[in-house]
Amino acid sequence: MIAQKPIRSVGLLLSLLLWLAGCVEPFEPDVVSSPQSYLVVEGLINLRGVTTVRLSRTRELSATASPVEAQASVAIEDQAGTRYPLTEQMPGTYTSASLTLDASRQYRLRLRTAVGREYASELVQGKLTPPIDRLSWALERNGVQLYLDAHDDANATRYYRWTYHETWEFRSPYTSQFELVNGAMVPRTEDIRQCWRSDSSTVILQSSTARLSQDVVSKFPLKLLPSNSDKLRFRYSILVQQYAQSQEEFTYWETLRRNTESLGTLFDPLPTLLTGNVRSLSDASELVLGYVGASSMTERRLFIAASELPADSRFLTGYENLCDQPDTVAALDPRTLTASFSAVRLPLWEVYSLPPANALIGYARAFAFCADCRFRGTNVKPDFWP
Repeated sequence: MIAQKPIRSVGLLLSLLLWLAGCVEPFEPDVVSSPQSYLVVEGLINLRGVTTVRLSRTRELSATASPVEAQASVAIEDQAGTRYPLTEQMPGTYTSASLTLDASRQYRLRLRTAVGREYASELVQGKLTPPIDRLSWALERNGVQLYLDAHDDANATRYYRWTYHETWEFRSPYTSQFELVNGAMVPRTEDIRQCWRSDSSTVILQSSTARLSQDVVSKFPLKLLPSNSDKLRFRYSILVQQYAQSQEEFTYWETLRRNTESLGTLFDPLPTLLTGNVRSLSDASELVLGYVGASSMTERRLFIAASELPADSRFLTGYENLCDQPDTVAALDPRTLTASFSAVRLPLWEVYSLPPANALIGYARAFAFCADCRFRGTNVKPDFWP
């Protein structure tokens, strides 16, 4: 009897836990609704080219997209009041003509919404951005690390920010050599196996040389490509944009970075109220989000070919565990072919009987996703691609 007490105690404990589990109800906290949506201004006054500004509104947490601020009147204005208008290219996106602006002047953005509310950014000093000296890469233990070098002989930049646009070549696992046209198989003339895919930076990349004796950025770690990345399987390219900033603009982006990238643990800093340098001229108490600087932009491109990497490198294809082996449709009549092939399943190659007959008996097929690379990118070769 004594030996059974622990077992009986465990049984009672399990019963209690099951009873407690049955009492648990899902908890959905109430989300505090914002009394209004705030204007968000995204853009940079480009002293040497086209200025693009995006206007949107903040949204509730339950919303799926941020509403754009369309049909606004937007212009660049210098310290003397000279204006350079922007036109709306798509709802909420406004662009200027290609401009060459005097970097010795101050500039701001002025806008008027469709309902008549006026906003302006603070006047900021124009800054010319030095060129990017070098983009390089190094093979490291966990992948290919991309680096950037830059400097300013005049020691006038000090605060740098970067964005990038990357493109890589990829290929679908299978080649569709034929297509079904009006019930008949004809050779496919368009290459839908080789494609290119692009992506843009989503993290905030910046660095300061303010505490250095020389205005030199050396081997800034721009991006890590994991050792098994499918981006390196054939050829990879990255186009990096560099911007000179003021100290105030640098602080704005650094605060935004900490608010968005450094939260989630007990030891991370609390989020800081972020406003920027855009103000409402119609209501001084209205909160506006965004910072509009004024500088030129310089850029540089780097290519990495798979042939430059170690021969034993093992890169993903991007199709791992997604594509089964092709099967065979043993038929030649139009009705069966039409029923067997569609936008979902594509013909690959001809299938023949065994010797000595060697007669055409049908076609191999695979899911379109595995034979048409356009599901993941474009088969139009970029004009900058070698």
